[in-house]
Amino acid sequence: MRTALKIIAALLVVAIAGFFLFAPGYVESTRNAVVPHDPYPVADAAQALHADMIVGDWHADSLLWDRDITERGDRGHVDLPRLIEGGVAIQVFTAVTKSPAGQNYEENSAEAFDNITPLAIGQLWPVRTWTSILERALYQAEKLHEAAVEAPEALTIIKSRADLDAHLAARAAGSDAVGGILGIEGAHPLEGDIANLDKIEAAGHRVIGLHHFFDNALGGSLHGLGNLGLTDFGRGVVAEVEQRGMVLDLAHSSPQVVRDVLAMTDMPVVVSHSGIHGNCPVTRNFTDDLMREIAATGGVIGMGYWADVACGDITPSGIAKMIKAGIDTVGVDHISLGSDFDGSVETAFDTSELPALTHAMLEAGIPEADIRKVAGENMLRVLRARLK
Repeated sequence: MRTALKIIAALLVVAIAGFFLFAPGYVESTRNAVVPHDPYPVADAAQALHADMIVGDWHADSLLWDRDITERGDRGHVDLPRLIEGGVAIQVFTAVTKSPAGQNYEENSAEAFDNITPLAIGQLWPVRTWTSILERALYQAEKLHEAAVEAPEALTIIKSRADLDAHLAARAAGSDAVGGILGIEGAHPLEGDIANLDKIEAAGHRVIGLHHFFDNALGGSLHGLGNLGLTDFGRGVVAEVEQRGMVLDLAHSSPQVVRDVLAMTDMPVVVSHSGIHGNCPVTRNFTDDLMREIAATGGVIGMGYWADVACGDITPSGIAKMIKAGIDTVGVDHISLGSDFDGSVETAFDTSELPALTHAMLEAGIPEADIRKVAGENMLRVLRARLK
């Protein structure tokens, strides 16, 4: 009997160890797949243009997953080697801290089972993150800072306008380092306390999304239980974001929240990852009229690379088509790149293949000067306008 119990105990230990070793990687490999494909065409002219541009991306969720981003991965979409290969100068790394089970674009309850809790436990995040949404945002910031210490030649963290200018000067002098900017996908990590914005800011987060897939203390989500507007707490957070020189991200907020924000501030705002309703008329994409109001702030809309915002065509040519529709809808000064890489989405290319998107934009008839704006110049304008 004792021998049998020892065998059972040993098998349980092996099973538990196997879960922690292999389950997180399996989950990510199924959630962040790249469609198998032959190499995309990249003409010499496209490669030369891409190498001569500042390329920036408003949204990647890479810090959520159990990978060392200093090493080239065999799953997911983003790590430093692939960012460098893709010529990316600036990458916003966004902390995902809560996600409702059964999430969809139509309606989710804030009380639904949270998918991030078992992921945090399964990936052996610090115990403090298992029950605190705030700690999850702080921990993901720590992960990016640790990567910058481990690979300073590949990653610089940008917190201020001076940091941004120094990073761009280094790249102009020959550095291929990526400038990493931290953000939060939804301001629920504040946990209803405006004082927690101090901790978020101190951790390095500079892009503040108000919502994710559920209503929160700030107001309504695009995918919540009603088109709720900003609460008094939400108005206070927006005012603080504006005063502190942070970037306000309206992706996933309800249309009423967007209108409330636009009514109370003159700062340029962003929709970090989205599509264009006229190109793909789905709930996830704000209506074209609302997008034009967002653009009127001097802000930008980041074009995503996944099927739900592109109506299925996620090849470089499909994304170029969406970008062209965005230019036609809100003007070339208000379109950026916002991949949603590593955001539990399937894409047709990873960040190392971005020259193929430049090629596709040229093939779609977008002028070189406009491609430069979309690739990074519009993003730089907003960052310089907001960071202190």
